[in-house]
Amino acid sequence: MSGFKVQNREPVNCFTGSLKNVLVSNLLNSNYFGKVLSYNGQVIEATSLPGIVGSLCTICSQTGEEFYGELVGVGEFKVDILPYDSNLEIRVGDKVLLTETQQEVGVGDALLGRVLDGLGKPLDGLGKIKLSDKKSLNGSRVNPFERQPIKEVLDVGIRNINALLTLGRGQRVGIVAGSGVGKSVLLSMITKSTDADVVVVSLIGERGRELASFTQEILSSHSRDKVVIVAVPADRSPLLRIQGAKRATTIAEYFRDKGKNVLLITDSLTRVAHAQRELGLALGEQPTSRGYPPSVISMIPNLIERTGTSTNNSGSITSIYTILADGDDTTTDPVVDTARAILDGHIVLSRELAQQGIYPAIDVNQSISRLMTDIVSTPHQKNAQMLRKYLSKYNENRDLVLMGGYVQGQDNDLDQALALWPEILKFLQQSENEICDFDKSHDQLSKLLGA
Repeated sequence: MSGFKVQNREPVNCFTGSLKNVLVSNLLNSNYFGKVLSYNGQVIEATSLPGIVGSLCTICSQTGEEFYGELVGVGEFKVDILPYDSNLEIRVGDKVLLTETQQEVGVGDALLGRVLDGLGKPLDGLGKIKLSDKKSLNGSRVNPFERQPIKEVLDVGIRNINALLTLGRGQRVGIVAGSGVGKSVLLSMITKSTDADVVVVSLIGERGRELASFTQEILSSHSRDKVVIVAVPADRSPLLRIQGAKRATTIAEYFRDKGKNVLLITDSLTRVAHAQRELGLALGEQPTSRGYPPSVISMIPNLIERTGTSTNNSGSITSIYTILADGDDTTTDPVVDTARAILDGHIVLSRELAQQGIYPAIDVNQSISRLMTDIVSTPHQKNAQMLRKYLSKYNENRDLVLMGGYVQGQDNDLDQALALWPEILKFLQQSENEICDFDKSHDQLSKLLGA
């Protein structure tokens, strides 16, 4: 056992062993503990504990309640702890126990079809989840030169994406969108239609109503048995929201290491960044671009780089991150800019297309899959490029055509685009309940272009 021995109310550091598997009740009864020095509603200051950043702590209130938190700062004479909940009845002198120095996540096949919170507790009312295996919450660093190359297509069941923005197994991609342009519906369609072996969905910082609706829709579909959902609503603490994103990634890593092709959906990366911003500012970090402290910029690649292909088997994690563009700003927003630089592609949802009733509202010309040319055939590439050219020609000249200022015969590509436009519109649209697999998507693209 290890801890702080209290003598004359002054804690003396006498930690000599490991805290692993030490019960909180035993620590409390042993006089090995720290004490609360202050609490401002966000951060708890306590007497020094020999834990590392990320260690779990239990605060034993004088009222008899126990609260849980994470060590986020260490010093010679004090430590900073962020609790998982807010508005806690914590007083100066309350005992602080260091309960776990290495955070681990329970994993196993029993997670399939279940809904968890950020701490791994079930939210679906189906009882306790029995898990025997564990993995580190923060994952392990992977040598990028040892990863398997991306060679296989991931079928997501969406015609636009399959045909024009083809994704590979192990690719990292962002969905950039403002609010109210069909992001949640698109994610629901992908979750129900993909041919991935396992789908892990993390819903971070969303409205409680939307969480319940999305979860109910997914779990009532045929895909239930291959889906794991981690849900942390907007009213939970920023620390718990970050924990939810990390937990979902760890679960995805577990199934990947078993040789499964996993689809990880995080909705949204922006909410995770907002949570990290709250933590950073509470701990005294200086805000930089749009109020984001430096820790946000480092957190995003750390989270994204945990996904991808495996190093020693055929397993992979294809990750899709939704990124909220504040005010539909898809160019200068710091989170959008940081994510776009590290991801293997991005899909932009257009408010203009949504207002025209075109769903999914994917702006094909503003979107890109950087790995498409490596995983599809040459005829497929040529067809996709041709349709993108027709879309670009039509959009550039749309106003001129509508005003009657264009004379047919002046531009062959534009003439072809105008002739095919009704069929192109049909191709771009897909109902919520329609599934269009990869082969069918390519066939429809070829038929549209007469190739």
